[in-house]
Amino acid sequence: MFESLSDKLQETFRRLAGKGRLSEADVNEGLREVRLALLEADVNYRVVKDLVKRIGERA
Repeated sequence: MFESLSDKLQETFRRLAGKGRLSEADVNEGLREVRLALLEADVNYRVVKDLVKRIGERA
């Protein structure tokens, strides 16, 4: 479970880092991928929602 989560998060961040400058659409897509990866790893929905919200506010 953690290996799969780690792989998905690494791939998302690798893809975003390769873009250089990120558009709002890129950020939203990255947040969506992070949200899905965490939910698939059985992370509590409220925790995921709060984390994604905080990341979105800082982006």
